[in-house]
Amino acid sequence: MKNIIIGTAGHVDHGKTALIRALTGIETDRIKEEKKRGITIELGFAYLDLPNGDKAGIIDVPGHEKFVKNMLAGAGGIDLALLVVAADEGFMPQTREHLGILSLLNIPEGLIVVTKKDMVDEDWLEVVCEDIRAEVAGTFLEEAPILAVSSYTGEGIEELKKAIFALIDASSQIKNPNTPFRIPVDRVFSIEGFGTVITGTLIEGQMNVGDPVTIYPKGIETKIRNLQVHSHDVQTAYAGQRVAVNLASLKKTDLDKGDVVAQKDSMHVAMMLDAKMSVLKNCERDIFNGSRLHLYHGARDILCKCVLLDREVASAGDEVYVQLRLEEEIAAKAGDRFILRFYSPVETIGGGVILDSNPLKHKRNDETVLKALELKDKGSEKEKIEEALKEYSPRFETMDYLKIHTNIDSEMFDSIIQILLDEGTVFPINNNVVIHKNFLKSMEQRAEKMLSKYHEENPLRSGMKRDEFRGKLFINQDITVADKMTEYMVADGVLTLPAGAVALASFAIKFSADQEKLMGKLEAVFKDGGYAVPSLDDVAKQFVKEKSFKQVLESLITDGKLIKLTDQIIYHADVYNTALKLAMDFANEHGQISLGEVRDLLGSSRKYTLALLEYWDRKNITKKVGDARTFTGKL
Repeated sequence: MKNIIIGTAGHVDHGKTALIRALTGIETDRIKEEKKRGITIELGFAYLDLPNGDKAGIIDVPGHEKFVKNMLAGAGGIDLALLVVAADEGFMPQTREHLGILSLLNIPEGLIVVTKKDMVDEDWLEVVCEDIRAEVAGTFLEEAPILAVSSYTGEGIEELKKAIFALIDASSQIKNPNTPFRIPVDRVFSIEGFGTVITGTLIEGQMNVGDPVTIYPKGIETKIRNLQVHSHDVQTAYAGQRVAVNLASLKKTDLDKGDVVAQKDSMHVAMMLDAKMSVLKNCERDIFNGSRLHLYHGARDILCKCVLLDREVASAGDEVYVQLRLEEEIAAKAGDRFILRFYSPVETIGGGVILDSNPLKHKRNDETVLKALELKDKGSEKEKIEEALKEYSPRFETMDYLKIHTNIDSEMFDSIIQILLDEGTVFPINNNVVIHKNFLKSMEQRAEKMLSKYHEENPLRSGMKRDEFRGKLFINQDITVADKMTEYMVADGVLTLPAGAVALASFAIKFSADQEKLMGKLEAVFKDGGYAVPSLDDVAKQFVKEKSFKQVLESLITDGKLIKLTDQIIYHADVYNTALKLAMDFANEHGQISLGEVRDLLGSSRKYTLALLEYWDRKNITKKVGDARTFTGKL
């Protein structure tokens, strides 16, 4: 089923509302001020019955220049445009502005309707039509049919309906129902007994009664109590329909026009947007870097600073990459269209397409940034995903995050990720995080630089302690992420993991003859000390003249030849392993072992026995059960 939204556009008092009334029988001017003044101020809504029994939604937009903001709130969801021109006046300033807006919003199709046919003769009508054809040259309406009608007499209305039906039948627009739903709010009101209701055009996905929703950018969570399409209750609404949504447990004041009602966890909120901006060809103003502008996105109007990324000024007809730095938060997606108007006087100067809905802050005239934006603008889906991975691998963002960020269909995203995995372009950290090989290589280079310095300063240590390595290279990262990256570097031949340490694969300890001799002496001291070794301070006094004492000692500890139980108690590995086996055998036979039983087994004192047991506790080798301990099976 095709769900189509038809939107009118054109100068004030050119008969848009009367045309909709003639087409549908529905009066779209609903507020007293509109009826009093005879002009549309707020958006109006109707529907057109189609031959197959479906209905096409119609949005009646204001034509007066003072209400272009309201026009823009409804224009974003239009699939088919009716550009309305009065036969007695022809093309007018607001007609041109509306045509420019429709073009910038990338409205794909439309018709040109000349109203008030009954007020002019055929010769004048022919002149008006020729002028219209010249005005729309080079736009999406360049070859659109021009149909003349009279909403007063009804002449031409049936022919216009047939032309609309034919355009809808020929339309290839198919909206993906599986993408997360999203509806920009263009009206908020309360109904007694029901509560808060919003209306808008469902631009993506499908929504159901009972679905949880998030109100962006506020982050308010609620659920759908009721849905209406064309004033009828429905269980499900689909993209391309005008929808009224009754939201549970919200006050009217909780929402604003311009908010977005969307599927929970389906959007990001940002204060900046990267975009390609197109300046209208008839724009009479230059846009300078840093200009303050109005940004219109969906039904939202936000002030922003326009940063031109590759020049100082943009003029009529220019297309330029920009970063829009906003004064309020926004919820948008890559691929969304927007309109820009001057801050003062408020007039439309251009618009464009969002390339990145949550970018980092850019420096100007940065070739890397400009190339990345060109890729996001013109690249394939695969290239866009790979670029996102390059940018966000340092943050270890999840694939769920990147799906929202790139706004690429979930199934396509997953299939492209699998291709990149098969190619070796990306590396899996876990089921939801993959990182680009470029980032892996940069991390390898950082690891090499860091360890090279460490080895130079500590030539007798087999490597940097694993915890220290994680903390310095993988700042604020989960231990599983750090270990997975480290494993990759080991497999890539860059690192080795000697006895709980991390070292460059190319590194090897080189002891001098004197240091080799000192190593043997130290091993002998601690081995001969058995379970009642001298304290570290006492050992140090024996070797006070040895300059390499500390380095050689730390090398023996790092290599696992000595086991440091406390700051002062160090066991030789052979002594330690014998004590561990004796205690484990006893515990296996008796179910557990106490401090006194370990002391008796080893013939040691309480001081040494307690140091040994507390070391095992820290390493999770033992577990306290009352006054005794059991072995966990971990070593």
